[in-house]
Amino acid sequence: MAIVRDGAHVESNVIASQTDLHARFGGVVPEQASRAHLRAILPALEEALATADADWDDLDAIAVTYGPGLAGALLVGVNVAKGLAYARRKPLLGINHLEGHVYANWLEIPGPVATEPTFPLVALVVSGGHSDLVLNAGHGQYRRLGRTRDDAAGEAFDKVARLLGLGFPGGPAIEREAAHGDPARFAFPRAWLDSGSWDFSFSGLKTAVRHQVLDLGVDPDHASPAERLAKLPVADLAASFQAAVVDVLATKAARAARQFGATRLALGGGVAANRTLLRRVERLAELPVLCPPPSLCTDNAAMIAAAGYYRFRAGERSDMRLDVEPGMPIG
Repeated sequence: MAIVRDGAHVESNVIASQTDLHARFGGVVPEQASRAHLRAILPALEEALATADADWDDLDAIAVTYGPGLAGALLVGVNVAKGLAYARRKPLLGINHLEGHVYANWLEIPGPVATEPTFPLVALVVSGGHSDLVLNAGHGQYRRLGRTRDDAAGEAFDKVARLLGLGFPGGPAIEREAAHGDPARFAFPRAWLDSGSWDFSFSGLKTAVRHQVLDLGVDPDHASPAERLAKLPVADLAASFQAAVVDVLATKAARAARQFGATRLALGGGVAANRTLLRRVERLAELPVLCPPPSLCTDNAAMIAAAGYYRFRAGERSDMRLDVEPGMPIG
């Protein structure tokens, strides 16, 4: 839950994290996630209002994610938002979760006046469930250039982290280990796909890491996490894997920005919190690169409020028929 002013100034941003809940399972369990949403949503709302020192008269509209994502978790948020909009007589705005990751780039910009987005821009949105390359021609105007054909980048980070005994979530663990490793030790593949394709594929890379672990004498199906950490060159494996992911993501994003005449290249999503990815994109791009601070790369409500502000300003509204779209694309 968050309260955002003018699409940029974060008055409050409450995150009820479920990381510890899902860590024991090695990934998100949908039923557990939905129940945790139910328990957390009203306390998070109360905390957001209290932190911002706001009441309902201060709020102009209610924005809510209605897709993509886990159906059960989305249903909790959408139904609470619709109930609040009806009871408090506030306009309702359904927001694409991926669009929110793009608008996180204009949150918490220093200065009294909000910085307006400039277009066209190319956005690379990479997370546990998505790897999308998008041309953003204006507010609400998206054309998806490329997407993942199998595993998303964040999903690959999670699965490789489990292979190496690093646990969940995988992204931060891989980045920490990679900082001490040799990214050139293992020649993992880069899936460039068809000539001219902006799509991504990481399943082959994940499989290559698994085969390398087996070649090093460790069976990940039977070895405990402690055994893997003790017997494997984890730092080098992590660094080499991370380099392969970053190379493809950064190269395609920079090429797309040049080809489509973007004024900016924007990063978003949990994998964008990876500073190695950011540095690589900055080196390859020939234009300004935007990236939210790590706390706003991962899922949060402030980014949804930011996207909602621009749709509200344009006169858009959703009605009480708003329903969840778990598989919603962007563009």
